[in-house]
Amino acid sequence: VNDGAVMEAWAKDQGVEGSMITFLADTRSELTQALDLVLHAYVLGNPRCKRFAIVVEDGVIKAIKVAGGDVPDEATFVEAMLEEV
Repeated sequence: VNDGAVMEAWAKDQGVEGSMITFLADTRSELTQALDLVLHAYVLGNPRCKRFAIVVEDGVIKAIKVAGGDVPDEATFVEAMLEEV
């Protein structure tokens, strides 16, 4: 649940400007809570978000992968998500 400045810097570092990828901040954890993706790791302080990747087209979720349990982190990598669409 990074703020807008962090997400903007990350997007710039990744060179996604002009692409189909949008980095979004969730500073108040509203989306994280709505998607039931809150990571309950209280030792970290503020609420965190589970590792996930989501493909949204015209406001409709086309694919979502949440790492953890039987789902490896690699399932949330761009290469895996592109196979979903």
